[in-house]
Amino acid sequence: MNLRKPAIWVLFLFLGLCLPAASWADTNCEEGNSPLNPAQPNGMTVQEIIQKFAAREAVFKQARNNYTYTQDITVQTLEGNTVDGEWRQIWDITYDDKGGRIENVTFAPMDSLRRVSMTREDFDDIRNRLPFVLTTEDLPLYDVLYVGQQHVDEIETYVFDMAPKRAEKGQRYFQGRIWVDNHDFQIVKTCGRNVPDLHAKKKNDQENLTPKFVTYREQIDGQYWFPTYTRADDDLHFKNGDVHIRETIKYLNYKRFGSRTRIIYKGEVLPNATPTPTPK
Repeated sequence: MNLRKPAIWVLFLFLGLCLPAASWADTNCEEGNSPLNPAQPNGMTVQEIIQKFAAREAVFKQARNNYTYTQDITVQTLEGNTVDGEWRQIWDITYDDKGGRIENVTFAPMDSLRRVSMTREDFDDIRNRLPFVLTTEDLPLYDVLYVGQQHVDEIETYVFDMAPKRAEKGQRYFQGRIWVDNHDFQIVKTCGRNVPDLHAKKKNDQENLTPKFVTYREQIDGQYWFPTYTRADDDLHFKNGDVHIRETIKYLNYKRFGSRTRIIYKGEVLPNATPTPTPK
């Protein structure tokens, strides 16, 4: 996308809860959390927990490609208490017989953002980096630090902080905190931001800044923890001034579709995880 004038370039990745605006913005990661208990886990080492939930995340990643769903995306800028620009689209997400993602835009009112603009990187993040998924294959890219246990809404979780070990050119990474269900060993909540940001060093340099976000998952079909809601409420500190961003993404109407794909965990087809063949 092209820059809009006044010239501020933003990388919009995440989402905001549309609450009455204030003079400051802060994505709340602790909503619904009990106090953090730093005790070590019982009956299992930290490394065993990490390996187990990373393997389950690989299953989650595969399983989600067997579900259709709707993605409702809203991006807003605010000046004081007033929304002064909005971009919104609703996508129906399906897959072809080779597993390729298909997007059907069902609602797209006129874009009224004026101070910032959506970019190719924004859409790439919305499609591929929300929510954050940490599979066994991804583990070597990150430092994962156990910080304790926490009750999140009605779920008992293990809590981990994580950051990329190194940044490869052209790659972006998650940095923040994840909460892992201590029964199903799947990520149920994520809070942080994508890094690195791109700051302007010279007057006409582009700036890509990312708001802090929180993503919640819910259990679908009794076994998979899929994302259902992401939000951000943050001030992005551009060289030319701050911009208050609020964004939301809602993931709705998960429905399993017919496929010959089998969902496999540790070499075995999961119970109730073999879809029926797609009708011809």
